Amino acid sequence: MTDERFFVAREAMSLGEIARRIGAILAEGVDGERTLDGVAPLDAAGPRDLSFLDNPKYANAFETTQAGACIVHPRFAERAPPGVALLLSEQPYRAYAVAAQLFYPEEATGSDTYGEKGSVHPGATVHPTARLGDGVTVEPGAVIGAGVEVGQATVIGANASVSKGCTIGKNCFIGPNTTISHAHVGDRVILHPGVRVGQDGFGFAMGLPRHEKVPQLGRVIIQDDVEIGANSTIDRGAGPDTVIGEGTKIDNLVQIGHNVEIGRGCIVVSLTGISGSAKLGDFVVLAAQVGVAGHLTINSGAQIAARGAVLHDVPAGQQYGGVPARPVAEWRREVVEVRKLGRRKKQTGSPDE
Repeated sequence: MTDERFFVAREAMSLGEIARRIGAILAEGVDGERTLDGVAPLDAAGPRDLSFLDNPKYANAFETTQAGACIVHPRFAERAPPGVALLLSEQPYRAYAVAAQLFYPEEATGSDTYGEKGSVHPGATVHPTARLGDGVTVEPGAVIGAGVEVGQATVIGANASVSKGCTIGKNCFIGPNTTISHAHVGDRVILHPGVRVGQDGFGFAMGLPRHEKVPQLGRVIIQDDVEIGANSTIDRGAGPDTVIGEGTKIDNLVQIGHNVEIGRGCIVVSLTGISGSAKLGDFVVLAAQVGVAGHLTINSGAQIAARGAVLHDVPAGQQYGGVPARPVAEWRREVVEVRKLGRRKKQTGSPDE
């Protein structure tokens, strides 16, 4: 069950309304007027909860669930226990995600953390020239600089800093202790706690007698519907801008260097580092701990496996992995051959044993 100190569901919803809004079909005999109060996992759900089954690994839990209703693929419908109403979907997990957003909308968009939504706390510092839209929340300790513009219903979390001249769109969540400078942020953007946006890129003219700092004169442009995880860092451009494309989702602890351009709908997983001036097309996936060298292009639809080191351009739609990253099939063959070589040495005895 969800802890109501943190998660408060909206009013009860009927199965018919849920099915309509998530694009599911009510199974034969299901009462569309029946109402539910929230969502829960299969093994914790009760008669007033909606759950889901997507991974066959949890089919046994589905067969014994106490949930009032469950979103399932039609192929699992016959395994439902008595009394569980079924909502049939070809994509149960996606349908569940939408349903959970319906019950807990603030958890999908970000909510205030202090408990006084829609107000500017007296402990915040807002420059007289800053412009705040209707319903903006500014929590204790936050600082908003000169000329900043914040769109309606945006939340600026406790101790966040928005430097002079920045703009932030509507319905955004700027988490506690986040810092934003030299940046324009679109609508419905979520920056989790500790995100750093717009600080200097790592630019130096190296040599004797000292390394000369190159002023970083670009910006960070974060387009609509981007989400950036806790303690990730996005450097501003050196001259051209650093750009994060619409709908891109970035995990915790990601480093994005100056002048990087990330396309629409990309996924960048934790501990990934993208060096300066690299370009990602649309819907690129970088798994955990990927390293991307500077001044190269990963074209649209490409996917890089975890811990891959990208040292050359990657063609569109390709899957790469390994160090250095190469086509996944090639990388896997090499891993198999290395294992075989190791077994042979173990069997015959290597010269240095």
